[in-house]
Amino acid sequence: MNIGWVLMLTLSSFNAFAQSTVNKLPYWAFGGFVRSENIDPIISPDTIARFLDPMSNKKVAWEANDTFNPAAALKNGKIVVLYRAEDKFGVGIGFRTSRLGYAESGDGIHYKRKSEPVLYPANDVGKKYEWPGGCEDPRVAVTPAGTYVVFYTEWNRDIPRLGVATSTDLIHWKKFGPIFKKAYNGKFFNIASKSASILTEVVNGKQVITKSNGKYWMYWGEQHVYAATSTNLIDWAPVITSNGELKELISPRVGYFDSDLTECGPPAIKTKNGIILFYNGKNKAGEGRDTRFNANSYCAGQALFDKNDPSKPITRLNLPFLRPMMPFEKSGQYVNGTVFIEGMVYFKKKWFLYYGCADSRVAVAVYDPMHPTAPDPVADR
Repeated sequence: MNIGWVLMLTLSSFNAFAQSTVNKLPYWAFGGFVRSENIDPIISPDTIARFLDPMSNKKVAWEANDTFNPAAALKNGKIVVLYRAEDKFGVGIGFRTSRLGYAESGDGIHYKRKSEPVLYPANDVGKKYEWPGGCEDPRVAVTPAGTYVVFYTEWNRDIPRLGVATSTDLIHWKKFGPIFKKAYNGKFFNIASKSASILTEVVNGKQVITKSNGKYWMYWGEQHVYAATSTNLIDWAPVITSNGELKELISPRVGYFDSDLTECGPPAIKTKNGIILFYNGKNKAGEGRDTRFNANSYCAGQALFDKNDPSKPITRLNLPFLRPMMPFEKSGQYVNGTVFIEGMVYFKKKWFLYYGCADSRVAVAVYDPMHPTAPDPVADR
C-alpha cells in the first residue's frame, strides 16, 4: 500500500477516535456516576444565615450569594460536606469573601447545615494569606488514626496559596498556613498554588490517607498536574525536575475536554489497577478546544498513575465521565457550564461524588460498583 495512503488512514483513524461520540469507560475507571434526580442540587445559597465576621466585626449573610465546590468525609457513620460559600460583598468570582460551611447527612443525599461557617478568615495564623478573599475550594481526607486534614486555597487577592488545617471533628480546625512555605528555602512559597488531591486507599472498608514509598503523596495544580510529598501532612515539598523546576505530570491536550486546564479534584485513590486521579478539565474557548463540549466548560476526567511510582502517568480518559448536563450545572455564576468535582466518599459500598455546579450550588452523583452504569453521554439526551 502507498505510504501516503497509510498515513492518511492512520490520521483518519486517529481523528475518528479523538472525536468519538460513544462514551465507554475502561476497566480501571470509576463510574458511571448517577445524579440524584429531583433532589439535586443538595445545597443552595441561604440568605437567612448570619455570622459575626471577624474582619468587619459585623453580622454578614455569609452564604447568600453562592454555595459550591465541596469537600466530603465520613464522621460517625454520616457524610459531612464542607462547601465553599460566598457572601454578597463584591462582584464576580474571587472578589467576594469565601468561607467553608458544614452540612451533615445520614444517607449522603439529604443534608442539615450549620448556620455558621467552620473555616473562615479570622484573627489567626491565616490572616496574612486569607484576608479579604477567604478560604476556598477544600479537599479533605482522614488518617487511619482519625485526624481530618483539609487542603484549601488561602486567598488574599494577591497570590492564591494552598493552606492546610487539621481537625478531629470537622468543625474545630487548627490552621498551619501555606504548605510550601518551608520547602527548598521557600522557593515555591510565593507561586500560585491550588487544588490538592492527597493519596488515599480503602482499608477495611474505610477510605483513609496512605503513603507511597514511605511518604505522604499529593497531586496538586490548576494549569498542570504537579505533585508533592510530606512526612507530617503539614509541610510539603513539590516534586521537581533535575533543573529544580516543578515537574509536570499531566497537562492540557489540544482537541480534548481538558484543552485548557487539568485541575486536581477529590483525593486520589490507590486501587489494584493503579492510582486514579480525578480531575477537572477545562475546555478552551478558541483554537484547540474540543468542539463536542461548550467553550470554557468544566468537565470531570480520570487519569491512571502507576501505583508503585505515583509520578508516572499511564493513561487517562479521552472523554469526561461527568459533564454539565442539568440546568443547574449550566446556569448560575458560571454560565459556560461546570461540574467541578472536589469531594468523594466511600459510603455503604458506594462512591458519593460531590461537585460544584456553575460555581453556584452543590450536587451529588453516586457510583455503585456492584451495579455500574454508563458515564455521561457525549451529546445531550
